[in-house]
Amino acid sequence: MVAVRRVPEVPLLGGTANRGQVFRVGDTVRRPSQSSAPAVHALLRHLADRGFDGAPRPLGTDEQGREMLTYVEGTAVVEPYPEWALTDAALVSVAELLRDYHRAAAGFDAAGWSWGRTPPAPFVGGLVTHNDPNLDNVVFRDGRAVALIDFDLASPGCVLWDVTCAARLWVPLRPERYVRDSRRGRLRERLRMFVDAYGLTAAERALLPEAALANHHWCYDTVRVAAARGHPAFSAYWTVRARVRADACFRWLAEQGPQLRAALG
Repeated sequence: MVAVRRVPEVPLLGGTANRGQVFRVGDTVRRPSQSSAPAVHALLRHLADRGFDGAPRPLGTDEQGREMLTYVEGTAVVEPYPEWALTDAALVSVAELLRDYHRAAAGFDAAGWSWGRTPPAPFVGGLVTHNDPNLDNVVFRDGRAVALIDFDLASPGCVLWDVTCAARLWVPLRPERYVRDSRRGRLRERLRMFVDAYGLTAAERALLPEAALANHHWCYDTVRVAAARGHPAFSAYWTVRARVRADACFRWLAEQGPQLRAALG
């Protein structure tokens, strides 16, 4: 009898919601299947049909009921953040990747699918946005952003919502005392660079400070709710220190509207 060689499962680092539960198996990724998986897989098939190669392809489920996706070659940005991921070139490439994703996602009919939590009403539209373009959800090759991964939070939103979320994390939009790398002191310059690279309209730029406040609250409310429900990783993250930082960042964003608008031109 010929023994069947089992392909090893290699843990993939990064992320919070599925920490310790995402594995590479050969050329595939296995991860917990969410209630929104059918909707997300329909979106990913649409992206593939449009020729967009900046997202994984859905492959169904495995014998353990886990979601199966193609593995995207490259490097996701996890802490401690490498300097190459914090460069202006990397920032611009994230904006361009997000723009290309939105163009490919346009035309996908989100109606009739069950999605996860949606953005606040002013930011909900017909475009299915990623909603979590955190550093560890972007894959790089040769210093350039080439793919988005982890679409668990995808749902109907709008361009401004996704761009603001990405800017909040990548620029980043937070008090200087919470920026401890080469991005410190360059908020205005990097924010303008990001929205210029994406191509936000003047109307969208005018609303970005408001969107940043709403996005900050929405993202941390997602964390708070998960922690309250006993999610191990979110509970470990949502410490008193994390809550103090979240509150400080919210107050800072509330005060920075004029400065952000000035930076956006």
